[in-house]
Amino acid sequence: MRHVLVMAAAGAAGLVAVFVVDFLNLFYISLLHDPGLTAAVGYASALIYVYTSLTIGVMIAATALVARALGAEDRSHAREVAGSAVFWMIVVSGGSALLTMPFVNPLLTLIGAAGEAHSVAAVFMWIVLPTTPLLGLGMCFVGLLRAVGDARQSMVATLAYGAAILILDPLLILGVGWGVPGAAIASVLARLVMVGYALRVLIVKHDLIARPTIVHALRDFRPLAAIGIPAILTNIATPVGVGYATSAIAPYGDQAVAGWTVVSRLLPVAFGGLFALSGAVGPIFAQNYGAGAYDRVRATLGNAITVAGVYSIVVSAILFLIQHWIVIAFHLEGNGAVLLTDFSTYFAITFAFAGGLFVGNAAFNNLGHARLSTLFNWGRAIVGTVPFVLAGQYLYGMQGVLAGYFVGGIPFGIAGVLVAYRIIDRLGDRPARSPEDTRPAMAGGPGSGGDDSVLGK
Repeated sequence: MRHVLVMAAAGAAGLVAVFVVDFLNLFYISLLHDPGLTAAVGYASALIYVYTSLTIGVMIAATALVARALGAEDRSHAREVAGSAVFWMIVVSGGSALLTMPFVNPLLTLIGAAGEAHSVAAVFMWIVLPTTPLLGLGMCFVGLLRAVGDARQSMVATLAYGAAILILDPLLILGVGWGVPGAAIASVLARLVMVGYALRVLIVKHDLIARPTIVHALRDFRPLAAIGIPAILTNIATPVGVGYATSAIAPYGDQAVAGWTVVSRLLPVAFGGLFALSGAVGPIFAQNYGAGAYDRVRATLGNAITVAGVYSIVVSAILFLIQHWIVIAFHLEGNGAVLLTDFSTYFAITFAFAGGLFVGNAAFNNLGHARLSTLFNWGRAIVGTVPFVLAGQYLYGMQGVLAGYFVGGIPFGIAGVLVAYRIIDRLGDRPARSPEDTRPAMAGGPGSGGDDSVLGK
């Protein structure tokens, strides 16, 4: 429990700081008293979330494999995998941005953006999208710091990112008067700060990244892809679900989209501890898995679920008490105020089940079953979203969309935890792993993420 709390607290401090600053970004935009601009940020964020999910997927793979190698006391291999992960992160993040830049306008139209909100969101995307590789490298470096157990420096790296935005946002949005484009420029500059700081720590303090080579990159592609591709697919599922909910709310007007945007930005601020928890326990799972300490793997899962439950109850109570002030602070009116109030009163507590799914995904990704993360997240994004949102909209209109989105995730959170326990219990029947098991393997072999035999398939 101490290990879980220390890693999660350090991760939460940095991650929540980033989310808080992101939330303040939206607050500064709201001071312009134009719900269309707030809605524009919401539309752009729904798309940016997709690229963030891509980079998180590669980060998960890098963190898992490097942590396994370190747990097996094979530092040389850990350095080589870290270098390969940096190479593939640049390829994936840069390639995805390059391929999709011509389709920014159609994509915004697809999720319901129109008029001024569409135009402003497009400008935001055109500024931020070319720097997607910077976002990817920043995520990768923070993940590698967690893999080596340096919780403090991973926290400081994300705090540096947040501090940069905290300074630049009011200056560029309000001071210079650039509005939404100013927010985009601030994000770009903050990414540079995070990358520069984290890279320096990894090289100078830990010497963890070997110079990438084509030979090592090709060798490590399969084990990275075995975890990374399912993790990417897993993480993309969430913005798909959010995008669908955004499109369902769009017909109710810019005020409704503004309210939904505030809810979307409030979620990671309020429940940032759960996001940090899932990222923190991943390396703990992986290191103990690499060392064959399956009893500690099970204990980590139990402790993480306990923390997630207590945290969710406390945060939900706080949101219920301060909802009125949030509505006032962001100048929400009409449908926007209704959505924020309904979320804070009835649906915030359902994020406890999302926390269970986050922890379950961390177990799947780091214990050789990354495909299960994909299955559960896409089940949540499609089966747990579309029919629930449609039914809610049919019965209760706009408020039903909100209810459907959050209620639909409950069964997936419960199932994710139960399956994670089943996997760990069956791992305990295996012999202890040798250090060689952490090296690259053929798909389906140890360390590849492709072995599903513990489920009896």
